[in-house]
Parts: sequence; structure tokens; C-alpha cells
Amino acid sequence: MQNQKISLSFIGTGLMGLPMVKNLSKGNYKINVFNRTLSKMDDLKSISNIVICNSLDLAIKNSTVVITMLPDDDAVEKVIKEIVDKNLLEKKSIFIDMSSTKYDSAKKFYNSLKKINVDFVDSPVSGGPEGAKSASLAIMAGGDENIFNQIKEILKTMGNPTLVGPAGSGQVAKLCNQIIVGITIGAVAEAIILCEKVGANPENFIKAVAGGFADSKVLQNHGSRMVKKDFAPRGKTITHLKDMNNILECAENVATKLPISKLIQNMFQGLVDRGYGNDDHSAIYKEILERNIK
Repeated sequence: MQNQKISLSFIGTGLMGLPMVKNLSKGNYKINVFNRTLSKMDDLKSISNIVICNSLDLAIKNSTVVITMLPDDDAVEKVIKEIVDKNLLEKKSIFIDMSSTKYDSAKKFYNSLKKINVDFVDSPVSGGPEGAKSASLAIMAGGDENIFNQIKEILKTMGNPTLVGPAGSGQVAKLCNQIIVGITIGAVAEAIILCEKVGANPENFIKAVAGGFADSKVLQNHGSRMVKKDFAPRGKTITHLKDMNNILECAENVATKLPISKLIQNMFQGLVDRGYGNDDHSAIYKEILERNIK
């Protein structure tokens, strides 16, 4: 698809969506943007090729490609229902969902839109707000290969897209990503706490293992947050709990046991139950500290 032939809509300008649409605007596309909280679009008003819309209908009508970055399955489903009920998209338009949803939801969205001859690609991301700002997001796509090839250049403005497999595969890849991220955050928290308990300098520990097998972006970024006790949200605890719930549901559906994921889910649930749902997911440090007090 050539840029001048594409009319883009972007729905959802939250913590991740706002920097994503800013990077998308650098790709020379005309973009209609909508967010339920209108004030969250204020930072986009000065960008010449972005049109701020005060309704979903106005944002989507006559678009050839719609991108959503929304908090959950229900929010995505509401957008798709409105598209279907109001016939907002022409045939052969493409709907790209970059939200994190259930595998079953992605399959349902794919089939619902196919009925009106609209193509669907699930394209969840990893990299957090930092990756969204730097256009370095890992983008995991599920859908038809020929459709993915049509939108690949669009996705490249926001990060590094890879087609994982058919519809739903992007969401499975994101779930697997979140298994590794969640477990690694927990491991880093235990390491930091052990350093603190025995009097070793945790900041120097992070430096000492840099470049070794234990090193990772999670250690460098989340570990530093734990040392500084900086739990301002980048990726929220409540969001990672949603991911862990989806992981375990997906695993149960294919008769697969994930005991470490179950433990991490339990820890995130503990944080949410104690009122830390809006903390950064590195706050799993707090949960492990709490378990040491008992």
C-alpha cells in the first residue's frame, strides 16, 4: 500500500498509543485520531498530518486502515461492533489491533470482520513506553501473510514487526513474551532483595553482572527502579496481572501446566489486592518484601 493511497485511523492515545501515533505521523500518512478522553489527544494538535476527531465514527469513516491500541478485549470488541453495525469500513480495509487481548478474542475479531470483507491482523507489542517513544517496539503479528505484507511498512514506523503465524498468533507470542518478562521481573526482585538483606550494594551488583548470562533489559531497567524505589507506572501491575490471567487461561485451554507463571500471577494478584495495581510491574519487589515480613 502506498502512503498517498492510505487513510489511517488510530484509536487509543494512552501511555503507549500517544507516542506510537507520533511516530506513525512521521511516515507521511494522513491520520484520523480518536480517544475517549479527548484531552489525551491535546499533544497531537500541532502535528499537521493528524486530524483530531471527537467521535469514533468520524475517525473511522472512509479509512483504509484502522489501528487500535486499547486497554482490553471489551474495548476492542466495542470498536469492532460499531464498525460492523454502522458499516463504517469499505471492503478490503484492514483493521490492526495492537492491544494485548486473549487469543480467542483475536480469532473472534478476525472472523467477525471477515464477514464484512475487512481484514484483521492482531499485532500486540512489547517494549513499554520507552520502546513506543523510540519506535523500537517488538511487534508480533498474527494474520494472513499477504495482508501483513501490505501493512508492514506502516508497522515499521513504530517498531520491528514479525509475522508469527495465522490470526491469533500475535497474541500467543505476546503471552509468551509476558511469561518471560513477568518471571524475569520476579527473579530480579529476589536478587535485589537478597543483596539488600546481606548488605551488598544492589546497584553495584547490576553493574557487576552486566554482559553476563544474567544480564537483560529487565535487570538494567526494572532492577534500577527497584533499587531507587521508583514504581511510577511504565507497565502497570494490573495490566501484567491481566496478561498472566490470559496466559493461564490459554494454557488451560490446551491442557498445559505453567507452574512458574501461576506463582507470578499470584504475586501480581497480591499487589493489586493491596492497592498497588497502578504501580509499575517492578513493584513485584514490594510483594516479595511483604512475604518476608510474614
